[in-house]
Amino acid sequence: MAKPTVGEVIRDAAQRLSASSDTARLDAEVLMAHALGTDRSTLLLRHMRDPAPEIFADLVERRAASEPVAYITGHQEFFGLPFIVGPDVLIPRGDSETLVEAAIAARPDARRVLDCGTGSGALLLAVLAKLPEARGLGIDRSPGALAVAAANARALGLDDRAEMLAADWHAPGWSEALAGSFDLVLANPPYVEDGAVLDTSVRAFEPAGALFSGPEGLDDYRVLVPQLPGLLAPGGVALVEIGHEQAEAVMAIGMDCGLASQLHRDLAGRARVVAFSVGNVSSG
Repeated sequence: MAKPTVGEVIRDAAQRLSASSDTARLDAEVLMAHALGTDRSTLLLRHMRDPAPEIFADLVERRAASEPVAYITGHQEFFGLPFIVGPDVLIPRGDSETLVEAAIAARPDARRVLDCGTGSGALLLAVLAKLPEARGLGIDRSPGALAVAAANARALGLDDRAEMLAADWHAPGWSEALAGSFDLVLANPPYVEDGAVLDTSVRAFEPAGALFSGPEGLDDYRVLVPQLPGLLAPGGVALVEIGHEQAEAVMAIGMDCGLASQLHRDLAGRARVVAFSVGNVSSG
């Protein structure tokens, strides 16, 4: 009896995944491309009639149990760059590209960049890839995350300009080891409310320490934002990602410690990033 083809198995997998995923067909195709060691375009053009690999069934079962596709394949694209990801880091999302674009526009001349809570290194490395004269430092309290970020810096050929350092902005004196001030400070801190209802693929698989920040999702902003003036060089800008309903609260925290703010929205028109500076930056 002939083995089922790639196309047949993808069709069956999409049906299997439709109960747990809104992107069942895409998930099945991406997982099959991963199983074959190719990309999705090549899969669709050249491999649909090939015998299906046995490993694919295990990948589908993992996805059916709500494990994110990016963790199954170990990779996620962000800002046009390929990133290694795993359970120690959040999966980079397209919404966060708003922060990268705003950072590059705010200080295209930046020479020193700090990424607070670097995770996979996606924000820092995307900025450095566009600013070839800049050097960056990524900090995180998670050793696992720092290992992933360092691996991404090497894979992208940016390890000569990007350093990863263990640090926790909750710890007294944490910034003393950073050796100076920065033209750009980037941060995507935890901002999810402790009781928020999340998809199983997020709550059960992504690192809780990088997601949750108290009953209002504001605890980390209350700690980090007041420390930003001491991290910024003259003319420096700090860009902080926020939940789409948190703009007013986060901007108020900045105002209380003498920071001007500017709001940036994502492609869907939702509040996504607050840019802080010491001086006169209009809010909007």
